Amino acid sequence: MIKKFEANKARLRRHQRIRRHFEGTSSRPRLNIFRSGQHIYAQIIDDSIGQTLVAASSMDESLQNFKPEQSSSATKASEVEAQQPEVEEVAAEAPAKKGKGAKQPRTAQPAAVKKEKKSPVEQLAGISSNRKVAIAREVGKIIAQRAKDKGIAQVVFDRGGYAYHGRVAALAEGAREVGLDF
Repeated sequence: MIKKFEANKARLRRHQRIRRHFEGTSSRPRLNIFRSGQHIYAQIIDDSIGQTLVAASSMDESLQNFKPEQSSSATKASEVEAQQPEVEEVAAEAPAKKGKGAKQPRTAQPAAVKKEKKSPVEQLAGISSNRKVAIAREVGKIIAQRAKDKGIAQVVFDRGGYAYHGRVAALAEGAREVGLDF
């Protein structure tokens, strides 16, 4: 019989494997994330007493009529084109040969240019106009603000078995913007 791959079971195994290495304490509770297809949820949990201290989600009333900011992608595309170096012809035109030994004129390849390292916020700029990503960032800001109101400054980040990418990364960056340390 063919075994069926179950993504949620695989995620739960990853989550348990990650959880073996850290635990939320009263001095440094755990920021746990759960994301469904539609929503994202975040909780700050003290595992020593088994209690949720702070919670926020994309279902909060303050986010019901949320509209993400629209960025102009046309200006970004023109900036990228301006940074591209032009390819120059190096070799002179050789007389055209016919047959197997025909050589093509050589062109110089542009020098390899290392890209500047982007900050995490700049890395998310490409998908920040996505509604779910923008809401996840706002949820991160909300939970960080609620944590600061309760006197929580440092947390252990538990990504819940999800890849640190997209909505999970946006939530983390939103929390860091407000001042939550992890």
